[in-house]
Amino acid sequence: MRRAEEALAELRDRLAAGEGIPQGLAHSPEASRQWISDELTEAAREVAVRATAHGRFRLAALADRALLAMWALVGALLLGQLATALLGDQGWTLARTTALLSAATVAGLLTPVGRAHRERGGLLAPLVGEDNRLSTSRAVAAGWLLLSGVTVLMLAFTLAGLGDGGERAALLDGLEPARAGGLLTAVALACAVTVWVRHTVATRVRGFRMQKVRAVVPRPADLLTDDGGRGSFPDVQYLLVNAAALTLVGVRLARGPRELPDLPWGVALLLGVSALTYLAAKYTEGARPVIQSVVRVREPGTVVAPIRQGDELEIRGSGFVPAGADSAERLAETVVRIGGLTVPVPLVPTRGGFDNPHDDRLVVRVPAEVEPGRVEVRVITAAGTESGRYRVTVAD
Repeated sequence: MRRAEEALAELRDRLAAGEGIPQGLAHSPEASRQWISDELTEAAREVAVRATAHGRFRLAALADRALLAMWALVGALLLGQLATALLGDQGWTLARTTALLSAATVAGLLTPVGRAHRERGGLLAPLVGEDNRLSTSRAVAAGWLLLSGVTVLMLAFTLAGLGDGGERAALLDGLEPARAGGLLTAVALACAVTVWVRHTVATRVRGFRMQKVRAVVPRPADLLTDDGGRGSFPDVQYLLVNAAALTLVGVRLARGPRELPDLPWGVALLLGVSALTYLAAKYTEGARPVIQSVVRVREPGTVVAPIRQGDELEIRGSGFVPAGADSAERLAETVVRIGGLTVPVPLVPTRGGFDNPHDDRLVVRVPAEVEPGRVEVRVITAAGTESGRYRVTVAD
């Protein structure tokens, strides 16, 4: 995988410097540009094939690490319980037993599920969205549901370990909904956000108001970044605020293991503000490609003339390269529909990157097969999203 990427980068830099171009094409800028684009596209496809195979391997390895991390947490809990029992005055208590049993039970139930879905990410499979990235909203909801499940198991094991009398009655009184209103609100809010985000993103993609490019493999960094790999403030704040609230609930559960942990309503309100910020960002992010102008590319020293067959067009606008589509194999999927013909956008290499296509600019040649007259120009991005129509006149 790495060798293929290095070979593609080396080829791109050599072609950008004008090296390796066949002698017969050197005197024809149009033919040499097309040959360079075809060579880079072929090399990019080879990288994509290897990346897909490597992605399956990385996904299975990520599943193994998730299982290992889960049992490592159970082991850390055991060591922590032993340390506190030896250093404390109470020794080994029923609460320590139920906490360890609950964690081990959850881990034992999730282990076969993770192994059965190893090729899809194991335990992380439910957290992977339709774009093959780890979903922040699903991770937060999973955290609240896991903590709630462990809490209910602890209370069930505690109830089974208590004798008859006032202790059982006190434990049952601690399960009243009025006491756990904040916790129930946090769980319901996290689940509602997950459902709403999935519905909104799917609706906006189908309605051509948002572009989504599938990732090669999920990464832990997806929880904190956008589709382009840049840090995302809405995701970071949503994850941090919920992590802090989960920590607070966990501490309250440790200090009162015989009742549902109470989440203060002030913290629940903070979770609501964080969720609204996250939802607003998901509703407004992304856009379809937009063509703002189409101009004829004029070489220095040539006269001003109308658009004709064989001329190069510079299409200006925005959204031509969706987030996560900046690799060579994705850039090569960008096409322009001129009239009834679909024209691939040529890859123009520069040292360290590509000069064409850009997110705000594309350069493409008008085919000789285009009939003179009024024709429509549309851009189709790597996400499969089509821009609106832009009409130009092709002179005879």
